[in-house]
Amino acid sequence: MKKLFDELSYEVSKKTTKKYSTSFSLGILALKPSIRSAIYAIYGYVRLADEIVDSFHGYDKKTLLQRFKNETDLALKEEISLNPILQSFQDTVGKYKIDRSLIDQFLHSMEMDLEKVDYNSDLYKEYIYGSAEVVGLMCLQVFTNGDKEKYQELKPYAMSLGSAFQKVNFLRDLNEDFQILGRTYFPNIDMNVFDNRVKKEIEKEIEHEFREALVGIRLLPSSSKFGVYLAYRYYLSLFNKIRHTQAENILKERVRIANVQKMNVMMRSYVRYKIAMIG
Repeated sequence: MKKLFDELSYEVSKKTTKKYSTSFSLGILALKPSIRSAIYAIYGYVRLADEIVDSFHGYDKKTLLQRFKNETDLALKEEISLNPILQSFQDTVGKYKIDRSLIDQFLHSMEMDLEKVDYNSDLYKEYIYGSAEVVGLMCLQVFTNGDKEKYQELKPYAMSLGSAFQKVNFLRDLNEDFQILGRTYFPNIDMNVFDNRVKKEIEKEIEHEFREALVGIRLLPSSSKFGVYLAYRYYLSLFNKIRHTQAENILKERVRIANVQKMNVMMRSYVRYKIAMIG
């Protein structure tokens, strides 16, 4: 029965999420069971594309990404795919009527990663919109489940949260992006003179976006509020660790949060949520 293949497909996306991201896995577990599989499907899909451009060194990344785009087109058109991750993703897209433009914009940002781009302010915003903000909007379409008015209300906050997450990732991965992949996302910055002053300017943007995002998290449906809040708290703890790390060390090593600390964040977040977020 096809039902078995659908179950397998969602299970593959779930395992992919758990393999690649402890933090997002914890956040998804805090969502209501009825929407978890859809968020696993979205994460599995974007993770697959991200792996092509970030990890498949020695292979023809451009050809692989184009093939992935073609397979995405076919999966959405035919409403089926033999690739389990694409199968769960297209099923989620159909079920929650996720806008195709969000998917296309995401794939466009993945294409940008294939070239050495000199990021000015406009290209920086374009990349962040496609690589992070639209992923938040896909998830928001699941959270709001067809309530267009609620979606429009929460859209700017979801974009702020996605942007904050991505910029934290940029700072966390600065060493690998610059030294190994040759990427510099932050506009108008010479990475050869990256110092605490430059780092502080970037952090100001992120602080503002985190504050904006929290307003929207409070307005989310109960089915998703704690899960998103938990992801927010995890990234905030990572951001705080980055803030207290010298710029020269950011360029040398990846800042990490140990799994034990992540569990502590989860427990503290639950207490904070019970006190301040419910309602």
